[in-house]
Parts: sequence; structure tokens; C-alpha cells
Amino acid sequence: MATQYDRIEPPLARFIARQNIFFTATATGDSRINLSPRSTDALRVLDDNRVCYLDLTGSGSETSAHLLADGRMTIMLCSFQGPPMILRLYGRARSLFHGTPEYAERLAASYDGEAPLGARQIVELTADLVQTSCGYAVPLFSHEGERDVLTRWAMGKGAEGLVAYRAEKNAVSLDGLPTGMPA
Repeated sequence: MATQYDRIEPPLARFIARQNIFFTATATGDSRINLSPRSTDALRVLDDNRVCYLDLTGSGSETSAHLLADGRMTIMLCSFQGPPMILRLYGRARSLFHGTPEYAERLAASYDGEAPLGARQIVELTADLVQTSCGYAVPLFSHEGERDVLTRWAMGKGAEGLVAYRAEKNAVSLDGLPTGMPA
């Protein structure tokens, strides 16, 4: 039932645009596997093989550590409404950290230069395999809206507090791998 593509075909890009959530998975050969849910508000299809998402400050930064050490990432989207489908983007990714020229360029090109206070990086994936599968067993869910808890938390910390938090909590992974995040 799976179909493989060498690029993000236009119907798949439209599928991505209709979803409300996606999941990222990363690991190294010796680390724990990290799997994280993310809002598609921050996801952008850049071209036939590249996507990016704006990543907000969180309790850890496993993705950054895994990308620095290994580079592999899978992004998965699945339809919780409408026709069933699962879409996976397999490839290699990199972190564009807040405060770097690459981050500023991608932010300007893909997010109109606007980022929420808690933004810490943009993750850019280059897909070498795009795969769809049926999604027949994915349950139906209704989307109620986005949570504002992380936004309110970031506002409470403020810009300087977020820098200090990232230095304390986001410098290494659960497995002690460096994230490469600037202090």
C-alpha cells in the first residue's frame, strides 16, 4: 500500500498544508530515539525536496543534538480528518540557530522575518525519500486550536531569560550529546 516518490509532488504539498500536526523523529546510533509532535503553523514546504519548521524553546533539544551528530530525520504527517493517508519525509536535516546569518535568511524568506519570542532555531530537512501509506488505521480527530501555554511561558521568561534557559537546559541531550546551540 506504500508509494514512494523522489520528491514532494504538488498533491503531497497540498496535503501537508491541510494538516494541523506533524511529528519529527531523530536518533544517533547510540542515543535514545526522539519523537516530537509539532504544529504545522511553523512548517513550510520550500521546494520539491526541502521543508523547514520554526522550532520553539522547549525542555530539551534532542533534535539539535541528533542532527549535529548524525543528521538523519524523518517527518511524518497523517490525516486525522478527511481521506486517510500517512506521509513520511526521510532525509537529512540541519539546525539553523537563532542569531546566525542562516537563521535570519531563512526567517526572512519563509516567515516574513517574523518569529515568536521563544524561537530558537529553524530545522531544514532535505528529503531523499518521500513515502505515502494508506493511513486506514489512523483515528479521526477534530482540531480545536493551538495551545498558547508555550507562548505565555516564553513571554514570562523574556528574551534574556530564554537565552539563560537555553544555556542551562538545551546545551546537551538526554544522552549527553552537545546540541551545538549557541550560548
